[in-house]
Amino acid sequence: MTGYAIPNFETPAPGKTGVALPATELVVRPAWLRAPAPAGENYRELKDLVRRLRLHTVCESAACPNVGECWNQRTATFMILGNVCTRRCGFCAVQKGAPLPVDYDEPLRVAEAVAALGLRYAVITSVNRDDRKDGGAELFALTIQAIRRRVPGCQVEVLIPDFQGSHNAMDMVLDAAPDVLNHNIETVPRLYRQVRLGARYERSLDILAYSKHRRPDIPTKSGLMVGLGETMEEVLAVMRDLRAAGVDILTIGQYLRPSPRHLPVMRFVPPEEFAELGRAGRSMGFRHVESGPLVRSSYHARAAADSVSD
Repeated sequence: MTGYAIPNFETPAPGKTGVALPATELVVRPAWLRAPAPAGENYRELKDLVRRLRLHTVCESAACPNVGECWNQRTATFMILGNVCTRRCGFCAVQKGAPLPVDYDEPLRVAEAVAALGLRYAVITSVNRDDRKDGGAELFALTIQAIRRRVPGCQVEVLIPDFQGSHNAMDMVLDAAPDVLNHNIETVPRLYRQVRLGARYERSLDILAYSKHRRPDIPTKSGLMVGLGETMEEVLAVMRDLRAAGVDILTIGQYLRPSPRHLPVMRFVPPEEFAELGRAGRSMGFRHVESGPLVRSSYHARAAADSVSD
C-alpha cells in the first residue's frame, strides 16, 4: 500500500470527534466496494429482539457495512456498558459523551438474546469506559458467566477496550475464560494521535501480550484498518509486533468513513493487496487471517475460532 501524507486539518466543531478533520473526502469509493443493504426476515427479527431487550450492537452503533449479511445469518456483536463512549476516536461512529450508568441487568438480557437466537458463538464488545476503575471489565466477566449459564456450550468471544492498561482488569476478564480474547490495534503507531485519541500503541500490544502470558490457552485476536494513510511497510511492522505479542488471529479491513465528521479515507485498497497482506500474515505464523475490504473484527468470527482450536 502506497503511503499518503495526512492533509492539513481544520478545527473540529465543539463536541464532535475531538480530532481535526479535512473539509472534504479525498477519494471516491470504488464501484467494487459495496455491501448489500440490510433486509430480510432474520434481519428484522434480530432488530426487533435487540429493541425489545433494550440492547445495543456494534453492528448498528458503529455502522458496520456487514450488518445485513451477518444479521441474516443470525449473528451479531452485542455492545455492553451502554452506547456512549468516553473517548473520541476519529474513525468511530459510536456516540461520544458522558457515559451512561452501568446496568447490571444487561448481562442477563444479552444471555436471553443469545438463547433466543440459538447462538453457539457469541461476540461481546463495549464502549470505552474510562470513568470506571476497571474500565468495564466486571461487566464483561458477568456477561460471559450469564451466557454460559443460560446457553451451556455456547462459545464467547470478547472484543475488549484497553482498560487503560490495567492488568487487574484483564484478570477479571481472563478468569471468566472467554473462548477468544480480541483487542484491536486499529492502525499504525504514526497515526495514533489522529485515529485513536486517548489510546497508546504500546499499551494495546501489552494488553495482548499479557493475555497470552496469563492464559496461553485462550486464543488472542487483533484487527487493523487500512486506507488511513499508512504504508505497506508500516502495516507489516505492526503485523510483526502482533505476532511477537503472541496474537493468533488477525483481521485486516478497509476503513470506511462513517460520516463527514470523521477522518477521511485516504485510499481504497484493492482486493489484490488485501490478498497479499493475508499471505504475509500467514507466512508470519498467524494461525488465521481474514483480510479483505469489508472484513471487520467479528467477521466470520466463529470460523476463525474453529480454525485455531484444532
